[in-house]
Amino acid sequence: MNGFEFALASAGSSELIFACALIGALGIGAQWLAWRLQAPAIVLMALAGLAVGPLWAVIFGHPLLDPQRVFNGGGKELLRPIVSLAVAVILFEGGLVLKFESLREAGAAVRRMVFLGGPLAWLLGTFAARYAAGLDWGSAVVFAGVMVVTGPTVIMPLLRQSKLGGRAGAFLKWEGIVNDPIGALFAVAGFEIIRVAATGESILGKGTMIVFAAALGVALGIAFGLGMVRAFRQGWTPEYLKAPIIFASIILCYAMAEMIEKEIGLVAVTAYGMTLANSRLAGLNELRKFKEDIAVLLVSGVFVILTANLTPDVIGRALTWNTLLFLVVMLFVVRPLSVWISTFGTLKRNEALLLGWIAPRGVVAVAVSSLFATLLYDLGRQGDSKFYFSGAEQITPLAFAMVFTTVVLHGFTIGPLARRLGLARKERPGVLLVGVNPWSIDFARTLKDIGIEPILADNTWRRLRPAREAGLSTFFGEVLSEDAEVRLDHSAFDQVLGLSANEPYNALVSSHFAPELGRHKVFQLSAQETEEDDHRTLGLSTRGRTLIRRGRSYDSLIRDHYRGWEFSKTRLTDTYDIEHFKRDRPKADIVAELRPDGALNFLGPHREVKGGEGVVLISFGPRREAETPAVEAAEAAAEPASGV
Repeated sequence: MNGFEFALASAGSSELIFACALIGALGIGAQWLAWRLQAPAIVLMALAGLAVGPLWAVIFGHPLLDPQRVFNGGGKELLRPIVSLAVAVILFEGGLVLKFESLREAGAAVRRMVFLGGPLAWLLGTFAARYAAGLDWGSAVVFAGVMVVTGPTVIMPLLRQSKLGGRAGAFLKWEGIVNDPIGALFAVAGFEIIRVAATGESILGKGTMIVFAAALGVALGIAFGLGMVRAFRQGWTPEYLKAPIIFASIILCYAMAEMIEKEIGLVAVTAYGMTLANSRLAGLNELRKFKEDIAVLLVSGVFVILTANLTPDVIGRALTWNTLLFLVVMLFVVRPLSVWISTFGTLKRNEALLLGWIAPRGVVAVAVSSLFATLLYDLGRQGDSKFYFSGAEQITPLAFAMVFTTVVLHGFTIGPLARRLGLARKERPGVLLVGVNPWSIDFARTLKDIGIEPILADNTWRRLRPAREAGLSTFFGEVLSEDAEVRLDHSAFDQVLGLSANEPYNALVSSHFAPELGRHKVFQLSAQETEEDDHRTLGLSTRGRTLIRRGRSYDSLIRDHYRGWEFSKTRLTDTYDIEHFKRDRPKADIVAELRPDGALNFLGPHREVKGGEGVVLISFGPRREAETPAVEAAEAAAEPASGV
């Protein structure tokens, strides 16, 4: 290599490194900004890619990030393999949350929507893409298959925002979970059919071979899953290698399936994930955590790459009346008809109206449709192809248009529409107590007695047993994980208490829920047993508000609980006010007060009890027999407060 060639190679490698760094920074930066603003991450990631791609090109004459040139220049063909592998991991993630028992939980309406409504939406969407958007038949079939999906990454924030519960909320949640891999499989099937027709091969013979190859792909994915389960259960792999082995095996499974038949790898990795999800494998939560981290990185990168790869010309051709007509038909014809027909007789009228409107598209829709757009484009230019897929270049812009439109429209309308139709949660939201111990269980019982529904969360099944036996609502799992986004009903609570023995973990819980609920709605126990030491712990910006008072730590509460202290409910009256209570119970800690309007206020530093007639105090102090008759009378008066 001469000096000039070396300089070119060095420049190319530097540009590639810069591009990778920029993609990572923009993707993760958009995710962080979405977390801070409580905005849809998918929209911010797409905007980041558009800013450094087509928008930068319009302003400065060339894009800051040009994935096509960086990854495919100089004889390299890296862009499609990178996107393909990323989509494979994303679909594995979708399979990993799809348990067979989930279909039983979802109910008849979701099952009918998946098995009847899905194919119906695919059929109607094909006609919409062909006649409204103007795509060719091949592109329309593949694109409509992907548009069936409604991912949980966009559904769950909408459910939390709208406080939508009941059957309608469960329908949207489980439809998103189940449909994630289903839409991708529709696209695979549609592409294989089109590929057979384009190459002029015998449809019957090739179709039989494709079905056989798909079955082999499923079998390969199941074999990988069963093999991994056996290896983990037999202790053949150390704990620290389990997550990396899973990641490497996803790529290997995908590559082996691709050698059997093109695009069967997506089917194989989905089957692999589903096998692990239904294996009841111990330690699967830890694997999910690693998978979530990898998936966030890949999703962020893919979105930036795909949007940056759009050109102003392609975007200009997509912003037409045909695109607007396609969006209108998909939103007001295809979705309502597919829901109403498939769920007829299983949903109430108001539920059917809401579910026929709400269907935001997310990560899988864009990633998979962009992958197949590239495959169709390449297929149309093969020498043995009978067809030219003129609509392939329009698929990615149409997918982004669908995502932007549905996320914005449905995000702004789901709350008002749910309230108008009487489907928004009418019950006052409860309290999430993270960390189960004897003190928190007794506290939860007291909250339930005054009409506040508590949810006790812990990642240890044994610690939750007394709470379950007491008839309290529980959540088993890690509340900080993506899995909790799906399984934990965020509309059921509007305040969070970190009550575990681990103060940094309580701070993490508070930081996790603060952007969603507001920092004034997240609390945790004091870190130390003295006020002086407590000031030297984590700063206020990194932890929740202190519950009870400074110096009232987990250790001191548990110690007093074992000494016989208990929770009490005391209703204040015009003859027995807060000053009477403090004189009668000087040792008791006032934990919270329930106002006459039903508002529950947790107390702590600079949040003193307000008191007033009709207020119910929740306190933690010595046993009742050590109290005065006046206190006993006030506590007896608080018993009817369960109807508050």
